[in-house]
Amino acid sequence: MAAASLMAAGISPREYQDRRAELRKSLDGVMVLFGAEEPDDLHTRFFQESNFLYLSGWREPGAVMMLTRQSEVLFLPPRDPRMELYTGSKLGPDDPEAPKQTGFERVMPKSALESAFLKVMETAPRIYLIPGDVRGQKLKSLAVLHEEADAAQAIARLRMVKSPAEIELIAKATDATVAAHLAGWKKTRPGVWEYEIAADMTNVYFERGCERNAYPPIVGSGPNSVILHYAANHRRLDSGETVVADVGAECSDYATDVTRTIPAGGKFTPRQREIYEVVLGAQKAAIAAIRPGMRLGINAGTSQQTSQQTLHKIAYDYINTHGHDLHGQPLGKYFVHGLGHYVGLDVHDPGDPSAPLEAGTVITIEPGVYIPEENIGIRIEDTVVVTADGCKVLSAALPREVADIEKLVGK
Repeated sequence: MAAASLMAAGISPREYQDRRAELRKSLDGVMVLFGAEEPDDLHTRFFQESNFLYLSGWREPGAVMMLTRQSEVLFLPPRDPRMELYTGSKLGPDDPEAPKQTGFERVMPKSALESAFLKVMETAPRIYLIPGDVRGQKLKSLAVLHEEADAAQAIARLRMVKSPAEIELIAKATDATVAAHLAGWKKTRPGVWEYEIAADMTNVYFERGCERNAYPPIVGSGPNSVILHYAANHRRLDSGETVVADVGAECSDYATDVTRTIPAGGKFTPRQREIYEVVLGAQKAAIAAIRPGMRLGINAGTSQQTSQQTLHKIAYDYINTHGHDLHGQPLGKYFVHGLGHYVGLDVHDPGDPSAPLEAGTVITIEPGVYIPEENIGIRIEDTVVVTADGCKVLSAALPREVADIEKLVGK
């Protein structure tokens, strides 16, 4: 059994062990996490549940881990030789190499989970589960008098700050994504279908060994450019339109998120360029303000917005004081989503936008203006890592300036 086929690439077994050890210090009870099951849908490949992956690196289906302050156990399902004809050989719980292969000192059959759980619950005051996990709720029914706690929240505190190895993997995904966008720009011209551009883009990072899209590719032209999560990609480009390309790779399990808005015909119209420069200015202002202690902030259009200076407020205020719609109104009301989000194993990784940023946090900065009346949607998004004294834009190699974009689109 080759270990490389089982464990996630790029993160050392010791780092996974250290993550579990750090988490276990905070537990006042037992945490039970269920890994993803083998999919029964031919459209779907197996991918490990992200919290389970974060703590184990384990990439085989059907596993369960049980953590307490004093111990950690990985439960594996029995091997099924007939199913392995379809899905490949798996590691069984009775394999003498199982502890070495998994990084867990104790590996037990999955059939022993309930008895082991009941024994631990004799002294544990609460059980930590992922909210909404039906399998976890079934297990908790064996200990109905015990308090339930949120396992995802406990793990999220660790996931918010990335290790150097994690940042390197996000940078790898970002580099592949930058190359994908440049390929999309080359393909873009009037008469081309949105799905053709998306196909050229995704092929680039798949050829670089990335496992999957970090999210469904978004290539929205003209009226589709104002639809935030448009993913049908089934319209033909016309001259004079903007094209929002929001496409990102997932490589070695880590995601990235990059968006550029480009002109379908190779040149922005004066009005498109006017709006583009407003969005770009807002992004530059927000990126310049990134540092430890600053907050990402919430959507400025919500009732929760305060006078506190946040990255979102900086971007919103810039947009709202630069440029107008066709009726002379400020553009702030057309910035309808959050400025960014955390990035990691999930493209929308766990994170609190109201919490102070720390060095090692990876976020996106993605201001946008969407004016349906004009069929103009502009979004510019980069993946950024917070450093000790500022930030580093991981996707900086992908041009943002109008002149640089116009030199490359359709060429």
